[in-house]
Formats: sequence, C-alpha cells, structure tokens
Amino acid sequence: MTDAWTHLREFTAARLALGRSGGSLPTASLLDFRLAHARARDAVLSRFDPDQLAATLRPLDPRTSLLDSQAADRAEYLQRPDRGRKLDAASRERVLTLAGNHDLVILVSDGLSTFAAERQAPPTLAALLPLLQTDGWQLAPLLIVRHARVALQDEVGALIGARLSLILLGERPGLGSPDSLGAYFTHTPLPGRTDAERNCVSNIRPEGLAPAAAARKLHALLTSSRELGYSGYRLKDDTGPLLDPPARSVLT
Repeated sequence: MTDAWTHLREFTAARLALGRSGGSLPTASLLDFRLAHARARDAVLSRFDPDQLAATLRPLDPRTSLLDSQAADRAEYLQRPDRGRKLDAASRERVLTLAGNHDLVILVSDGLSTFAAERQAPPTLAALLPLLQTDGWQLAPLLIVRHARVALQDEVGALIGARLSLILLGERPGLGSPDSLGAYFTHTPLPGRTDAERNCVSNIRPEGLAPAAAARKLHALLTSSRELGYSGYRLKDDTGPLLDPPARSVLT
C-alpha cells in the first residue's frame, strides 16, 4: 500500500513516507539515517586546516591572516564555549597591528561544521567581496580563526576598529545538512553585544540558500546596516526571494 505522504518527498529532504518492515524501518531507510548521523558527527569532529583554507582564500584577499581563539583544541572548543569567544594572547596582539579605519572586518571559522567552512565560505566570499569593493567599502584583512564562536566577532571588531563585523562559520549540523554555513554580523561590535544586536543569514549551502544568493542578501543587509547605523532586531530584511544566477567565481 502506497503511503499517502509519498508525493511530498518531491518537495523536501525531510524523512517522510519511509515505509516500514514490520514494526521497524526498512533497511535502506535505516542505513540512510545512520549515514546522515555519521556525516553530522564527522562535520563536528573533523580536523580544521586553516592553512589550506587561507591558501584557497588568498586570491580574494592577499592580506588574509590566521588567528586562534583561546580554545586549544577541538575537544576544549566543544566543552568550553566561553574560550571560543575570545582570542588567545598572540592573536590579540596580531589584530591590534591591523587596526585602522575599516568599514567591515570579515572572519571565517570552522564553528560546529568544518565541512561548511571549507565548502561554503570560499564561494560565498567570492561573490560577496566584489560587491563590497564595487561599493567602496574599506575592508580590513580577511581573518581565519580556529575554533571561534559567534561572539568572537565582537572582540575582533572592537580591536581592529571596524564599524561592522561579519563572521562566517559552520552551523550545528542537522541529519540532512552537515555542511551548512551561518553568517552573523554586528554594527559597532563591542564585547558584550547580545544576539538581539546581531543579524544572521543561515543555511548557506547549495541545497539551502546558495552561496551566491547568500552573498547578495548579506550585501543588501550590510549596506542597510551601514546606512542606518544599527543591526539586530531593528534591521529588517526587505530583500525578498533571491534567485541564484549561474555561479561565477573569481577564485583561481
């Protein structure tokens, strides 16, 4: 007997109408679930290679620099979120040497999905940076931070003297989305900013919000934030649906 919900699988990746074998899932559905769970675990636990990501991103910004949070390794990052919200001493000194009159500083980190940082950050930045540069934004050097939490953008933004800070990092994986990137930005970044004072564009991946479309949305929101002088709950997204044209990357 055909499940009445089977046709809905044409429109969603959600686990609908999986069927059954007695009182259990069919073998194929069970194996697919276990594979998705394994991919989610791998996304969280896989080693992050900031040097390789830097090599990928330097064609976009030759000034790209590497930083570290206070989390010494992946295990500490997961167990002590507070240490992912602050730079270590050496990185703090490094950021101070980069201080200047910047409109925006962009950070990239592994977050909770190494896969997302490696797969989605390069095409997102490849589309976003030319839009900002065309509009005359004064951009700080691109910063890759190992084991960062969202709030680390506030410390970095304040130290480097940026009007806005933007961090791209891996989101907590779902069972169908192990490589989803999140983008968070804050106007006038300062330590102690709350989530209500920042904005988020999430689910950046080909199966969700495509990187090129996410870049256009971020460009529009950042532009509005700069003009209005604030971010967070008061800043509304009026961009509407964004159709994604054929990708054109400036990466070599």
